[in-house]
Amino acid sequence: MFSFFGKQIKPYRKIICCVLLLQIGQTLLSLYLPRINAGIIDYGVANGDTGYIINKGIIMVVLSILQFGCAVGASILGAKAALSVGRDLREKIYTKILSYSQREIASFGAPTLITRATNDVEQVVRFLTILLTVLITAPVMFVVGIIMAIAQSVSLSVVILVTVPMLVIISVIFLMKMLPYYKAQQEHIDGLNVILRDQISGVRVAKAFTREPFEIKRFGVVNKDLSEINLAITRLNSLMSPLFMFIVNAATIAILWFGGYLSEQGSVQVGEIIAFITYLSFIMTATLSAAMVFILMPRAAVATDRIIEVLDAESSVEDTESPAATKSLRGEVRFEDVSYSYAPDHPEVEPVLQHLSFTAKPGTTTAIIGSTGSGKTTLLNLIPRLTDATGGAVYFDGINVKDLKQAELRSAIGMVPQKAFLFAGSLADNMRYARSDATDEEIWEALRVAQADGFIKENKDGIHMRVSEGGSNFSGGQRQRLAIARAIVRRPKVYLFDDSFSALDYATDKKLRGELKGVTADAAVIVVAQRISSVIDADNIIVLNNGMIEDMGTHDELIERCATYQEIASTQPTEESEVSA
Repeated sequence: MFSFFGKQIKPYRKIICCVLLLQIGQTLLSLYLPRINAGIIDYGVANGDTGYIINKGIIMVVLSILQFGCAVGASILGAKAALSVGRDLREKIYTKILSYSQREIASFGAPTLITRATNDVEQVVRFLTILLTVLITAPVMFVVGIIMAIAQSVSLSVVILVTVPMLVIISVIFLMKMLPYYKAQQEHIDGLNVILRDQISGVRVAKAFTREPFEIKRFGVVNKDLSEINLAITRLNSLMSPLFMFIVNAATIAILWFGGYLSEQGSVQVGEIIAFITYLSFIMTATLSAAMVFILMPRAAVATDRIIEVLDAESSVEDTESPAATKSLRGEVRFEDVSYSYAPDHPEVEPVLQHLSFTAKPGTTTAIIGSTGSGKTTLLNLIPRLTDATGGAVYFDGINVKDLKQAELRSAIGMVPQKAFLFAGSLADNMRYARSDATDEEIWEALRVAQADGFIKENKDGIHMRVSEGGSNFSGGQRQRLAIARAIVRRPKVYLFDDSFSALDYATDKKLRGELKGVTADAAVIVVAQRISSVIDADNIIVLNNGMIEDMGTHDELIERCATYQEIASTQPTEESEVSA
């Protein structure tokens, strides 16, 4: 853990050095002030020497101001360093997540990735803040405090020899007790996030099936478990501070009693007793601060391990060290004996896709059709390298996609995913997500082709209208058309439509496909669809069955010879019946 922290704070070495110097100054000044105070009591007050009191008082005021300045400076710079590390960690985690393929995203799970980028980083920042605050202060105050206390009175120092070991033992016991709770806490936070995400995303389903009581109960179980863990941690924390204070107060009483006895004997003076009590409080404060670091350490260690897991995970999709040189991509896509498995290291797991071979050329439309779970979406994901084939190869203009830079490859592709997603912001920003330099005229043209300009014009803000998170202020069909328009704005060499017309009525679907022909005349179009009407005009229709190509050809050819295609067609209305309906 500390080696990881060392790497993270390396860019802030100068700030850390300033923090350490300020902490040393603050601590030494704090430890020197009781000695001056003891002198004022034993010499100034005892002898009625007003001049001595004023002189020493002025020195104490000056030193107190310096001590205050050092403390404030150390706190500000320490917090700045810790927060900067937190900012860097969040950026590194976010950048790493963006580099992941779908395999790594699925392996971790979205809720835990969110937790690691937020809650876990916050735990690290909190620990670093405390650590930088007491890194020098606690050990210096502890060691020098003991030395100064002994210098004041060797006889009274016996109290320290009893008290300090007791505090150390108590700290170790609490540390061992809290570690399991902190580990369980992070796991339960992940579990809570999973349930929250499911319930928020599926709230309409829960209401439709009147499952609110069940979901409330399911959430309540996890929430109760997390609350019990938090309560256990709180109980331990609440017990530790009073226990420390009890020991400190008992030690103070012992010093006053024993010091009073020694004072009667003439062995110590009153000022020395007061100074000794002050040094004892410094020693106890240093011990308590160190204990807080050790108590926070288990949680920070768990959070650090979880962050390291994310940062060290290698993406299964990476750019090759020597990418192929390309002048301009035309858009020919070729699958050559392609297979894909979610568990390539386990041969007993049957691949989702097996031995696929076909070619999609510029100026043609290739349709993929098949039953649910036949691997249609997975097939599309292999083209822009959202995940990589585990067998065979996918070629783009005759070049293996693994030999192309991901950015260059994806810049030539316009993809409309199965679940249309829009980002919060303006509609224009969403359209320019595909191409940042797109003009307003190009955006309106794309919306017209996608049959989306009508309902956008109805809004007084036009393309500058606000879009809610996920595009929730649009219907499913509207989101699909806007996602299609976004792909058109890019004007790519290859269009990938993943069941992107399912939410459209037949009339809109037909108009949209008609307009698309003009836009995609020079591009390769690959369409995944569920209904025959969306692929009937395709140049080549590929029928997937259990991850394998059962047949391919035109609509007329497949309706004559392919049993699976005939079965799909028989369950769907014809264009004429849809029109009449």
